[in-house]
Amino acid sequence: MRAIVVDRWIDPSELAVREVPDPRPTPRQVLIEVRAAGCNFFDTLIVQGRYQVRPNFPFIPGAELAGVVREVGAEVSGIRVGDRVLSSGNTGAFAELAVADARGVHVLPDSMSFDEGAALPVIYPTSYAGLVYRGDLRPGETLLVHAAAGGVGVAAVQIGRALGARVIATAGGREKCEIALREGAEAAIDYRSEDFALRVLELTRGRGADVIYDSVGGEITDKSLKCIAWNGRLVIIGFASGEIPEIKANRILLKNIAVTGLHWGAHAEKEPARIADCFSALFRLYARGQIAPVIYRRYKLDELPTALAALANRETYGKVIIEP
Repeated sequence: MRAIVVDRWIDPSELAVREVPDPRPTPRQVLIEVRAAGCNFFDTLIVQGRYQVRPNFPFIPGAELAGVVREVGAEVSGIRVGDRVLSSGNTGAFAELAVADARGVHVLPDSMSFDEGAALPVIYPTSYAGLVYRGDLRPGETLLVHAAAGGVGVAAVQIGRALGARVIATAGGREKCEIALREGAEAAIDYRSEDFALRVLELTRGRGADVIYDSVGGEITDKSLKCIAWNGRLVIIGFASGEIPEIKANRILLKNIAVTGLHWGAHAEKEPARIADCFSALFRLYARGQIAPVIYRRYKLDELPTALAALANRETYGKVIIEP
């Protein structure tokens, strides 16, 4: 089969397609024909050895995929050959075939395309778990979503609106602000030309945002504390800026706020029961038309370096898809 193989820490621009043997599933795995794979910012970090997960060499990068089941391990139940499925893990998606642990494989709703399926299994559970399990977002509250035109940002905007919140978005540039508005934000702030903290306070008549969804880190996190409401919750899910912020504890005390984090990938080990609950909730929202992955562009497998560069340079919105 054709696949992207990493046998040393490498710059994403050097990634190339190779011919490698077809993988074989273990008794608890399934073999999937990959029809679409999703790109994430952390893919660029994994291949460079800069991510918290460092796979053993050689490995095939790519964390999320959708496709058709070709083979089922002897101990797998509930999944059949020919099923249309999605799956996520840390590696394996950027290939024509992939093996996946059956616990992380979910049958696609009939109306969901492969591209949508590949765009869903990382960013939507991250946003749902961040807002519901960690942020305790309630109907009528104000939700501030940073980087709202990116993958997790779009997902958070859609889910926040579906949960009955008033959504305020930040994004870089007019086009990305328009995307956030189209996906359900009530207001969008261009952080390049406006002070978002002041604008949030204006939009909320001085109260601030009840929940702030932060995938950026750095100074964005620090400024967010200036526009968070009394009893607010700051949900940290990543550091796309490359800067890990330090939060002074007195600021937590003065506004009676909670600062919490979400590491969705650890749920498979720490809270596996929540994974099925989360996907069931997401599929219900999809069936009601309340969420739908936004696809920026589709690339071929050998165009992966170009796709990851566009993602790293913040040229994209929504989700970038590879079609092997």
